[in-house]
Amino acid sequence: MNQSTARKGGDNGQEPKNHILTLPLEDTPVERSPHTHERWLIAKLMRMAGSPPIRFLLWNGDVVEPENQHPEFTLQLMDPKALYTLVANPNLAFGDLYSAGRLRVEGDLSELMEALYRSVHQARQKWPKWLETIWRNHSPRSTGISEAKENIHHHYDLGNEFYQLWLDSAEMQYTCAYYETPNLTLEQAQLAKLEHVCRKLRLKPGMTVVEAGCGWGGLARYMARNYGVKVHAYNISRQQLNYARQEAHKQGLDHLVDYVEDDYRNISGQYDAFVSIGMLEHVGKDNYNALSELIKRSLKSDGIALLHSIGRNRPMLMNAWIEKRIFPGAYPPSIGEFMQICEHGDFSVLDVENLRLHYAQTLSHWMERFNDNEEKISAMYDEHFTRAWRMYLAGSIAAFRAGSLQLFQVVFSHGDNNQLPRNRRDLYDFPCAPEEA
Repeated sequence: MNQSTARKGGDNGQEPKNHILTLPLEDTPVERSPHTHERWLIAKLMRMAGSPPIRFLLWNGDVVEPENQHPEFTLQLMDPKALYTLVANPNLAFGDLYSAGRLRVEGDLSELMEALYRSVHQARQKWPKWLETIWRNHSPRSTGISEAKENIHHHYDLGNEFYQLWLDSAEMQYTCAYYETPNLTLEQAQLAKLEHVCRKLRLKPGMTVVEAGCGWGGLARYMARNYGVKVHAYNISRQQLNYARQEAHKQGLDHLVDYVEDDYRNISGQYDAFVSIGMLEHVGKDNYNALSELIKRSLKSDGIALLHSIGRNRPMLMNAWIEKRIFPGAYPPSIGEFMQICEHGDFSVLDVENLRLHYAQTLSHWMERFNDNEEKISAMYDEHFTRAWRMYLAGSIAAFRAGSLQLFQVVFSHGDNNQLPRNRRDLYDFPCAPEEA
């Protein structure tokens, strides 16, 4: 029977829903030898994946070696049904089987995933159409107002205590950091990201800023604390807002930061700057025109907007397992789809920066801290949950390293705005990162 993992204790006394489903282990150990057709299935699966350097260790101890190469990783299948589930749809089954402990990995998980992504990317060009249909990723769930709240609740309301175990201790940033130099700590790089964003927005004391999707409120506090601006920050995650308001009060920023528990679509008023960090992935491309119109009416005539989002080099659906188990409703846009927002609103694009490798390093830091707190996380949830999130983090590291995912920061303004800097020299006058954090 499938299990639905639920948090054992919440910050607000409620247990947030969490729909990471796992497949059960077989009730009894399977000792039978693999059938000939099962060995054939493994060989065929590997050829369809581009023949990555993977050895299979089967349920009875038999080994299936890769063709014509030395294995760098070993996948252990704990029962025959795991093989059939994997072959039926690897995009969904790999994560489910790993979470359940029915597929185990020998070797570095993120390096394995990177090898798979690179291999499959080349191999899929030769796949027959019927295989693309069977192994397809499904369309993301709706991101309408009511559905968006449930989607966000699924991922972000797991409990602030959980995220505090592995995010930065400075401002609880759950988005790509900015590593000006590769030796920065996670805390330094996250503060550098906030500073980098503020400089791109050309903030000055007394300005007004609206933020769509503020997370735990770190950017809003940073803007208010360091630039003296008034911020209206929108979010539909109550747990995140509780944390954000407590921190703003503790730092004496209540008079500058207003955290609004509401959907971004209900933003009203006009502002000197519009910013959204890590929310566009949850908007859904069917809503891009509406978002463009919202930004257009929210931005003063000389205002500047910045959108920061995971993206793609070409349109592609999110991996089925990530969308179904971790990030419901997620869709990272291609740069062309991203530009539709700017084109629809007749905006002038001022700057496009890709921080792909910065996100790979961010995720590596998160993974280190996650692994350091593995026992605490399993005690809070269970081992299925811990394996699922380890897979999610490792797969994300691999996707950014392999180029399957990008991280775009796009700055734009009204098309007729002439109050613009002539160059970007001021962004780099002095380092963004603090010496200590």
